[in-house]
Amino acid sequence: MNNLYTQASKNATKTWILMTMVFLIVIALGWFFAYYFQNPSLIYIFAIFAIGLNIAAYWYSDKVVVKLSGARPASREEFFDLYTVVENLSITAGLPMPKIYVIDDPAPNAFATGRDKNHAVVAVTTGLLAVLDRTELEGVMAHELSHIGNRDMLVSTVVVVLIGFISIMSDMFMRSMLFGGGRDRDSDSKTGSILVIVGIVFAILAPIIGTLMQLAISRRREYLADASGALLTRYPQGLASALGKIGAYNRPLARQSSAIAHLYLADPTGGKKTSFFKNLFMTHPPVEERIKALVGERPQ
Repeated sequence: MNNLYTQASKNATKTWILMTMVFLIVIALGWFFAYYFQNPSLIYIFAIFAIGLNIAAYWYSDKVVVKLSGARPASREEFFDLYTVVENLSITAGLPMPKIYVIDDPAPNAFATGRDKNHAVVAVTTGLLAVLDRTELEGVMAHELSHIGNRDMLVSTVVVVLIGFISIMSDMFMRSMLFGGGRDRDSDSKTGSILVIVGIVFAILAPIIGTLMQLAISRRREYLADASGALLTRYPQGLASALGKIGAYNRPLARQSSAIAHLYLADPTGGKKTSFFKNLFMTHPPVEERIKALVGERPQ
């Protein structure tokens, strides 16, 4: 069974696989662009970019997420209860104390980010601190610390970088098709035509498939963190009750970014999507399903 202690090595392996995929996909795109635009130097530019992309995704993911969320450092004096809860749970989980941030927003929510347990960040909204009691707060913080312990934060960040790059490249290719450029159609026309068709299909389908892959990974990691958090506190009702309150609020965060929506404890848009098609594009599993997985029924 996957839990806080067994999942870390699996996610570390996934991270290296994903970062390798980023490099290979960027190189493949570089070759395609070099061929299509008849400019061999493009493949070297793409190779350098792929290396830089992986370095940036690894070293600066936490800073980027904190900036996008609008979070600010939380002092122990101002948020003493939050600090003690995170500190006690970190000791129990055998994790270093993460940096703690607060987002000034009435919508209850939280997230964890960072490249590893020694460079981790947890952030909560002021709305979360206002509506949860200590037991519920412990459940939420155990969930976020489980993301750190499971080392799935970096996996999600690398997926975001990969999908974002694919989307940008697809857009660039489509624009180049609209405004001209590329290989001479009279030269090697059969091969060129096949490549153009493949490029168009890739440009249309890749962002959609990539987004679905990203969302599927996001939903799976939330279930795992719920289970791992319950294992850490030995009290699943705490997190279940917190999820019930968060789901009942049903209002979006004032400051949002689709790039980091999947990192939050609950959907930051506050929307309720119930149809099968809409569920495919949800960043999080439905709150009711998460509560049922934790305690078997929605808490009163």
